[in-house]
Formats: sequence, C-alpha cells, structure tokens
Amino acid sequence: MLNNFKSGFVTIIGRPNVGKSTLMNQIIGQKIAIMSDKPQTTRNKIRTFITTEEGQIIFIDTPGIHKPKHKLGEFMNKTALDTFREVDVVLWLVEPDMKVGKGDEYIIEQLQRVKTPVILVINKIDKISKDEILQVIAAYKDAYDFAEIIPISALKGENTEDITKILFQYLEEGPQFFDGDMITDQPERQIVAELIREKALHLLQQEIPHGIAVVIDRMKDRSNKDIVDIDATIICERDSHKGIIIGKQGAMLKKIGTRARIDIENLLGSKVNLKIWVKIKKNWRDSDFLLKNYGFNKKDMD
Repeated sequence: MLNNFKSGFVTIIGRPNVGKSTLMNQIIGQKIAIMSDKPQTTRNKIRTFITTEEGQIIFIDTPGIHKPKHKLGEFMNKTALDTFREVDVVLWLVEPDMKVGKGDEYIIEQLQRVKTPVILVINKIDKISKDEILQVIAAYKDAYDFAEIIPISALKGENTEDITKILFQYLEEGPQFFDGDMITDQPERQIVAELIREKALHLLQQEIPHGIAVVIDRMKDRSNKDIVDIDATIICERDSHKGIIIGKQGAMLKKIGTRARIDIENLLGSKVNLKIWVKIKKNWRDSDFLLKNYGFNKKDMD
C-alpha cells in the first residue's frame, strides 16, 4: 500500500428520485442499490466501496430527504440527515432546476449546521443545454458555499469519473477500512430482498410500492448443485393490495419473481429457485416493532 494512501466516508444526499442510487451504481460499476422512478426507493443507508491505488472511498447512499407522512418516512429522513455528521464529504445530488426549491432550502438549512465540505452534483445534464447548465450552476452557487460543483449524467456515465478524482482531493491519508475486493457491506439477503422490491416498484401501481416490504424467509445453497433456493415474502398493508400484487391467476407475482430472479442470479453467480408469497400486515409503516422486524436498523430509529 502506498504511503500516501487516502480513505474516507462520503454520503450521497438529495431529494427523492434525483438519481442517487444510479450514481452510486455507476461509480461502483455494479448494481447494488435498487433504482426506480418512484420516490423513496432507498429506505436504508447502503454502503459501497471503491478502492484504487490512490485510496479507498466508502459511499453511503441515503433515502431521499422529504416531508415524512409516517414513522417509516421519519426513519428515512433521520437516516439521511444523521450521515452529515458521520462523513468526510457530502455529495449533494440535484436535478437541473433553474431555481432552488423549498426542498433544497430545507437541505441547505441542515447543511449549514455542519462543517463538512459539500460538493454539489448536478445530475441529468443530458436533458438540458449547456447554457441552461450554467444557469443552474449560478442559481445554486448563490444559495450555498459549495466546495465544488460538478455537472453529470449518472445514467449515461458522463463526468462521473471526475467525482472520484475530486473526492480524493478532500480526503486525508488513512487506513484501508475494507478488503479491496469488497464493493459493499450489505448482506446478500438484504440485497436480494431489495432486488425483489425493485421489481415490484417497477411493475405495480403508484401507491402500492410505498406500502410494501420484502422479507427473505430462507436462502440456502442446494447440496451438490449450483442452485440457491430462496423463499421470500412481500408484506403489504391492505387486502386489495394483496390481490393486485398477486394479479390474475398469479400473473403479476410471477412477473415480479421472473424479473427479480435474473438480477439475483447475476448477483450470486448461480441459478436461483425463487418462491414468493404475499402477506398482509396493516399499517406496518407506523409500527416500530414491524419496522425493526423488517430490517430497518433499530439504532437509526431510536
């Protein structure tokens, strides 16, 4: 290891649906965080790592900061805001709006309470002209004293390599926290559960995905065969939701399972036998007990 090896923690924050998970997956080079066009896709902090000869960056992808409507929303906001004090650099991802909105003003108010360097990342620049990019930069430059401003397209990978280079400029010499071959500390079971939830987010109606959780009941390698047997349960809040998730003659549930299995096989590098059930737990998003039971970190909720 080089004598001037750098390391540090970087949080990716922003309003819901600005592309935080897409950016993290792009930087890491592998799909770890789930993605959809629906807000509040990410619910927990997800840590991923990139290790080079220059150093190691630990990225923390957080839930979108928003006005909470239930305990799950409060937990998600607390998870995101708490990371400001735990990291060496904050990456604030925004869409290319010409003016700073109320949601952005709330984030700025929180950022002003810490001394952490903040790098503004303007995403989705492939959707606007160069002149419009300059207008967006000017609008945000007046709102906060950013360490750097980087325009990118996370989806197309445009300028995303610049982020890693610039981050190393703000990190100090330090140890390698994780093995160089590791790209995340997320348990496989949790990633598998999230991949199933992602497919439900893509396929189901607008309101239903917010009211679901996915629990992995069993995940076991089959002896003498390159097959992993996985039993999963989708938890929903209403009887009507259960019917929609299952679909006519089980068609929707089968579609969710088929799409999830492809990503899970890519993740695990083996064939997967996936079985999914659906159960109703009314108002689970407002139950401290059920939130903790479904994998939301107790420490972050207290």
